[in-house]
Formats: sequence, C-alpha cells, structure tokens
Amino acid sequence: MKKAWLTVTACLLTVSCSSTSTPDCLYNCAPSINASNHNCNSNHNYNGHSHNNHAAITETQRLALLKYLENQVKKQWGNKDYLQAGRHRYVKYFDGYRTRAHINFDNGKIYVSTVANYAPKATLKKAIEETLLMPADPSQVDIFSDKSIPLNGKPFLLGQVKDHENKNIHWLWRAAKYADYLIANKLKTKKFQYGTAYYVEIDMVNDHLEQREYQYADIIRQAAKRYNIDEDLIYAIVKTESSFNPYAVSHAGAYGLMQIIPKTAGADVFNLVKNKPGIPTKEYLFNPTNNIDTGAAYFYILKNRYLKEIQHPRTKDYAMISAYNGGTGGVLATFDPDRKKAMKDINHLQPNQVYWALTNKHPKAEARRYLEKVLNFQKEFESM
Repeated sequence: MKKAWLTVTACLLTVSCSSTSTPDCLYNCAPSINASNHNCNSNHNYNGHSHNNHAAITETQRLALLKYLENQVKKQWGNKDYLQAGRHRYVKYFDGYRTRAHINFDNGKIYVSTVANYAPKATLKKAIEETLLMPADPSQVDIFSDKSIPLNGKPFLLGQVKDHENKNIHWLWRAAKYADYLIANKLKTKKFQYGTAYYVEIDMVNDHLEQREYQYADIIRQAAKRYNIDEDLIYAIVKTESSFNPYAVSHAGAYGLMQIIPKTAGADVFNLVKNKPGIPTKEYLFNPTNNIDTGAAYFYILKNRYLKEIQHPRTKDYAMISAYNGGTGGVLATFDPDRKKAMKDINHLQPNQVYWALTNKHPKAEARRYLEKVLNFQKEFESM
C-alpha cells in the first residue's frame, strides 16, 4: 500500500516532477564501465576539473573550511555548546554565527536558538522563518557559513511541520505569524558560557519521515529504472544513510541523501558511468536528483564491475550493500586477503553463509551492522 501511495503522490510532493537537474549523459547514452582497472575498494583520487559551476574542493580545503566554521561558532557559543551538521542532523548558523537552526531527524525536533545580545527576538524570528521555508534543494544553501537562506521554491519542511493553527507553512506570511506565536508563547532561555541563549522548540509531525520519503519517490523510481537497481534498496540506503535528510554531511566528507564521497564513489561514477573527468562538487551532490542518481550509479558499478564475478544474485546483493559502506576491499578481505581467492570462496558459499560472514567477520564493525540495518529497512519497504 505504501509503495502505491508513493507512486501516486510522487509528482505532488517530490522536489520537482520534471527536475531541472537532469543527470548527465544517461538519457542520451548507455552507462559505460569499460574504463581502466581500479582497486576494488574504490579508494582512488582523480585529477582534473569538474564541469560544474563550482570547483570541487580538495580534502585539505574541506577540513580547513570545517575548522574555520568550528572556530567561529565556538567564539560565540563556547566549546560546550558547539554543534555541527551530521548525517541525521541539520545545523545552520546565521548572523555572525550567533544564531542557529538545528533539526534532529531522529526525534523529530527543531530547535532555533540565538545568543545575540542585540534584538534577540527579532533575530530569532528571522531564523525561524528561514528555517521553516528553507528550500528543498540544499545546493542553494551554504550550511558551512552564516549566510542567509534564499527563500524560493517549495520549502523542504512543507508537510513536516504544522503551525499553531495546524496549517502547512508554505509562505513567508504564515511562517512569520508562526514565529511570532512561538516567540510570544514558547520562548525559552538557557545559560551558556558567555551569557543567555534564547530558543524555541518545534515539534515535527508524527509522520515526518514518511513526508520526506514522498518528496523523493519519483527521483528514486527513475534512478532505479535507469540503473536496474531495486527501488526498495535505494529507499533502504537513503533511510540508513541520512533519514531522508538531503542536507546530510559526514565527518568523512560525504554529502546528501545517499552520502556520496566525491573522491571515491563520486569519482567512480563521473569516470566510469558519465565519462566525465574530475569529481562532483558538494553543490552537485547536495542536489537530491544528482545525489540519488550518483548513488544508484555507484550500485551499478558495484554490480557490473567490482563484484561482477559473484554468481548468486542474493550473495551479490549482500556484497553490494556491504561494499557501499565499507568498500569492495572490505568485502573481499572478509574472506581472504587475495582477491581471486576471496571471490572463489564467496562463490563456494551459500548466500546465508556469506551474510553471516559479512555481519560477523567483516574487518569494520560499522560495516557488519550496516548490512543488517539496510536489509531490515529494505524488508520494511517491501512489505508496505
């Protein structure tokens, strides 16, 4: 029933029924994997320039940017109250880093806070408005700075939050009215290292996760069809990686719904599927259509290149899911240090034996848990 509803509502609730960000090449040429050999764990670094509007930053630049953000925030909030964005957590700073919005997608809570000394209520109101109306396309928002959020297009939180009149918040006038209500009736204070913080808490609707799922139904369906990847698998990966948070980032430098790392999976997709040099930028990967397309394309590479020698379809599915998290090298190392010997061992085992090994013997504990979690989520989607 749920999958049918996702299909019906796709063009009503998706980011865009006819996306303005069409994946390169795929509509005009078939995916190609006939490129030179690479290490099976896909930890390569490619040189060259991106064809996007923004230059892809290096790892050194990314870390420097995050360090700068951390320093600026700690100057205003202190060490104890420093907070940064994550995979299941949205964090955006405003107003010289004195004001921030924090969305916890796991518990369905939104916190908007300010430590501004001058006109804190007016500052807080503006931050509430920008948070409620932030765009569904994260590539328009710089979450690593204190820049204001452009209020254009369909709001990302539309349907995930109701105002005090139980209405959806689509326009600035309603967001402003709700902000006034929150500040007049729900304003709280908290002492912190340098003074007093003013904040409000906003409850998301009970089915906020499902509301986010609906936004990407059409994009997921198209990507699954484009690369011949199970639609339920893409849903399960997105839920595991980001809880359908398109603003998701990780300490490892992964971006967006399917948590793509530009220099590894992103580079593989650009070079092996799209026939493009360089690596995708964070702006490219923050775009939901690009992100889901890239994640699905990477599964295509795993299936048809790195793990193509695995014979049993179910075994290959297990290996693909595990490799998405811990690399192909981690999958093979679970069975033998020698790649050819590992492949031979995998093909001599039953799928349930391979599953046991990957969830008990994989070199990385996170990868062992990952396979089990994704399969559980996939079963949820299959049964709905």
